[in-house]
Amino acid sequence: MNKVLVINGAYRDNGMTDQVLSVMINVLNDEGIDSEVILLRKYPIEFCLNCRECTQQLGTLPGRCVHGDAMQALIDKIEQVDAYVLASPTNFGSVTALFQRFMERLIVYADWPRGARTPKLWRDSHAKKAVLVSSCAAPSLLGRWAFHTHSQLKMAAKVIGATPVGTLFTGLVGEEMHPSMSKRTETKARALILKLR
Repeated sequence: MNKVLVINGAYRDNGMTDQVLSVMINVLNDEGIDSEVILLRKYPIEFCLNCRECTQQLGTLPGRCVHGDAMQALIDKIEQVDAYVLASPTNFGSVTALFQRFMERLIVYADWPRGARTPKLWRDSHAKKAVLVSSCAAPSLLGRWAFHTHSQLKMAAKVIGATPVGTLFTGLVGEEMHPSMSKRTETKARALILKLR
């Protein structure tokens, strides 16, 4: 593995998601693995128009969106790396609006000709690996099973052609305004990122 793309859907600087990803990036650096972090809060991605123009371009490459924004550059990055870390805190039982916007734009990975009732995802979902990272204010077990964050991160991985090899879901992060990562969470983050090798 030569490069990992980290896609961070958190809103806040140095929140729990940023802290966990910082540990993971340090481990990758120590292992001599290059990584790039995309902070969706600073990345200019427009909302999907549901026009489906990108899904009319049948073939084995992602379709081109009618928006001339930074999503095309991000798709190019997705195509050029070996593995992914997909991360989003839980907001209202789901991934953040930032991550949702990114997910909706992944429709470029589908063939959906006019007249077809459903899209067909053509990417091999076993080609690459992904680690999924999330957090919530509820206890982690409850958050993992009661909310949709994990399933949405898993779907995003599938669409871009990755199989999740592990998940880190940190709970009770709302007890403090500025939560600090526990030693236990740090240990899990260090072990989990190595599964991408």
